[in-house]
Amino acid sequence: MTKMKVMSMLILVGLVASCSVSKSARQQRNLLSGTWELNDVSYENNDGAFKSVIFGDAQDICFEGSNWFFRDNNSTGRYTIKNGSLCQGGDRFIRWSVIEPADRLSQLQFKFIDAKRKDVSGGRGYRLDIANLNEQTMTLKSNVSVDGQPVTIVYEFTRK
Repeated sequence: MTKMKVMSMLILVGLVASCSVSKSARQQRNLLSGTWELNDVSYENNDGAFKSVIFGDAQDICFEGSNWFFRDNNSTGRYTIKNGSLCQGGDRFIRWSVIEPADRLSQLQFKFIDAKRKDVSGGRGYRLDIANLNEQTMTLKSNVSVDGQPVTIVYEFTRK
């Protein structure tokens, strides 16, 4: 083999290895693919009543009843909030993936994109622990801090 062919092979192997997704992450991506309804947003690990703005977008109450769509073949999707007195309704487009950190649960990560799939969040995004995922239900959790105290936001979904 020539030196150029060897270099080409090494680059190709490196690209394939860097783009590979574990079997578990692929299975979770397949399960996530489709349409989900966010039925409930609740809080764990702290007493009291909470009202929060989620994903820098809307109040928690606006997310209840929202529809989420995940397309696994191009890692895009959206969530749709219903219009209301407290909620600016409409579609929010996302690019998403499943990651598997070594020290915790698998996570759904996403960032906001526009309708033409261009990043609109400056590379900033969100990660939610996948606490439960099966054919019909999904539970995602995110840890936040309220007045210096840890609080876990719990998102309960059902498949549509």
